[in-house]
Amino acid sequence: MTALISRRAAIGAALAAPVIWGQDAVAQIRRGDELTVGVWGGMQERILREFVATPLEQQHGVKINFVLGGTTDRRARAYAERGRPSFDIVYLNIFESRQAVKDGVTQDVTGNVPNAAYLYPVAKLGGYGVAFNPVTIVYDKRKVAPMTSWRDFWRDDLKGKIIWPTYPGAQGTSALLMAAKIWGGSETNIDPAFTHIAALKPFAAIQASQDQLYAMFDQEVGAASIEFGSFTRVYAETRNPNIIIADPTEGQAVATNVACITTGTTKQALADAWVNLHLSPACQRAYAERIYYSPTVNNVELPPELAAKLVMGPAAVDKLVDFDWDLVIRNQARWSNRFTREIAG
Repeated sequence: MTALISRRAAIGAALAAPVIWGQDAVAQIRRGDELTVGVWGGMQERILREFVATPLEQQHGVKINFVLGGTTDRRARAYAERGRPSFDIVYLNIFESRQAVKDGVTQDVTGNVPNAAYLYPVAKLGGYGVAFNPVTIVYDKRKVAPMTSWRDFWRDDLKGKIIWPTYPGAQGTSALLMAAKIWGGSETNIDPAFTHIAALKPFAAIQASQDQLYAMFDQEVGAASIEFGSFTRVYAETRNPNIIIADPTEGQAVATNVACITTGTTKQALADAWVNLHLSPACQRAYAERIYYSPTVNNVELPPELAAKLVMGPAAVDKLVDFDWDLVIRNQARWSNRFTREIAG
């Protein structure tokens, strides 16, 4: 994918963003300060270095330290260091971030981040949502008729063609909760989900990761699954044009990457500035152009052909399906055991 903004123009736009900052907050950022950021690697890291880290380092004479990896390790470290953090920013997923605020590990949204004023309401829960990455139906258009509803998994023509996502995990959790929703259940009544998912067996396979699913699609092991739409769109446009990312009538399951400022950070002003740049139109646009992450702010303009591939605008965001994540997390161990017995077994 070709970015629509040059590196020089993007950095220039990012450097300009702190102009809207209150002068008192800027004065608290001291030359030589170091900010430690725990985040995923790959393209996300590269975008953050270009649009956030480099502008801050150049403008304020600070140093940004990246700690790369998955959420499990950095979440555990953040909890172990609660109140005396070595991280200043940790990136978490939708349910981890909300719980971390309740547990006093990270901070809720404040008025110290100007660009947070443009966040959609669902992106203000548990910190600063920086990207929507919904989970949805993905399928091979050569193998099955168009899928427009989560109920389509129970169509006769999909028998033996379904690659179901493992549980727990974002994809498997979304699949379980959406199955409960469409068959009359909910987070408080998960039985309809397990009953109906079990009725889909035998599956073509159980998938535990995007890479595994895409290899299965390549090998034509199965024809339909549940996955992050953004990653699957990249896969479809670079490897397998037969794969369709569906927009089901009931909505896609919300998933959000969240920038969380740790409670007790000694670099509060610099952390606020970091988040402000991540929410800037330039950075949000880069996420959309390079990895199809949808903006969490309402002040980003994108070309129509790109916007059509994303969750854009209040109506589309309102259609995302959210859940009671506290309840989901409390039941995770029990549901995981049940998934192993009734679905994967």
